[in-house]
Amino acid sequence: MNNYNNNFDDIPPHVAMMDEQLLLTAAAPEDAPMGLPGRYYSDRAYFEHECLTVLRGGWHCVGRADELPEEGDYQTLNLLGEPLIIVRNADGIKALSNVCRHRGMPLADGQGNTKRFVCSYHAWTYDTDGALLRAARMKNAGFDPKTCKLGTFSCEERFGFIYVNLSNEPVDIDNDLAGLSDLIDVYEPSNYRIVHTETETWNTNWKCLVENFMEGYHLSVVHPQTLHGYTPTGLSEKGASGDGFTSYYANYPQDIQWRGKGSPKLDAQQRHRSTLFAVFPCQVVSIAASLLVSLSIRPITAEEIEVKWTMSAYGDELDEYTIDQRVALWQDVNREDREKLEIMQKSMKSVHAAGGPLAGPDYEGTVHDFLLWLARNNSLHNQQGDA
Repeated sequence: MNNYNNNFDDIPPHVAMMDEQLLLTAAAPEDAPMGLPGRYYSDRAYFEHECLTVLRGGWHCVGRADELPEEGDYQTLNLLGEPLIIVRNADGIKALSNVCRHRGMPLADGQGNTKRFVCSYHAWTYDTDGALLRAARMKNAGFDPKTCKLGTFSCEERFGFIYVNLSNEPVDIDNDLAGLSDLIDVYEPSNYRIVHTETETWNTNWKCLVENFMEGYHLSVVHPQTLHGYTPTGLSEKGASGDGFTSYYANYPQDIQWRGKGSPKLDAQQRHRSTLFAVFPCQVVSIAASLLVSLSIRPITAEEIEVKWTMSAYGDELDEYTIDQRVALWQDVNREDREKLEIMQKSMKSVHAAGGPLAGPDYEGTVHDFLLWLARNNSLHNQQGDA
């Protein structure tokens, strides 16, 4: 994964030193894993390094496919400084650059349905596949409409999610996610319908939310009223992991009833837990029999992220009242996590935020998986090896 556009000699010395420490931390004995020091969550130069390497080279979830059910449906977003249009056309869902090829004006804002994108500056008009359809009064001898097609980015659908990669040479998404289908196909994730979407700004580093969502160690402490009764810390259980994902099970106490029947493929044990997984770098998901909640993290700065979270229900199993209750519950859960992470972010620059020992596999084994993934994909040594 090599996405550097500049010379490695331009990398600040302390970023190179942090990469060395990342490799050393990842090489800790398997029975004595350690977390990263606070500097990895607050240093601006290191965040810029991540943007050029692990973030730009990774597959990012930008939403659910059923958010764009009709041909011409589109949504816009900014991902790592790239303005994007995610649009469904006759060939499926595509990721187009939201930048006019004439003078760089954004073409669309928000979401909607359209047959074409018209620039508000000089009325250049594009088809939903990005082809330039019209450019009024262009008499320039060097003008060729065929060379003025909108830029595109790799876009794939998996498990009902839309994934985008900003790299010129994206890694194979199926290699990255090999093994994840064995974990979640039983839920029939493509059969969940979206029922709620929110976008929020959190004042925390992107890695903090990935790690927080993906460990059960904090559940009973941070969520005593919202989650402890159903998914207590003590019943957390490490799940499968692969090149680009990790997972764990949040098991329910035996005296707790199921929260829905869900897929007919589920057995009693699978109905009696939530399966949580992360698709690295920036998607975290909880899927249960009747409910699927996904958080797509969009890093903005070293200490700020945009979080788009969606809730989907299995088929028509849940009525509106139950859905409203689940939305309210997850709003509370997200608020509790956000408040804790924003407080923690304030101490990340401390000289004593040196990185501590991680709990055992069932509690923080997913955090260790994430750290190992960062070391494999974000290290300057690996970047130079791919160059």
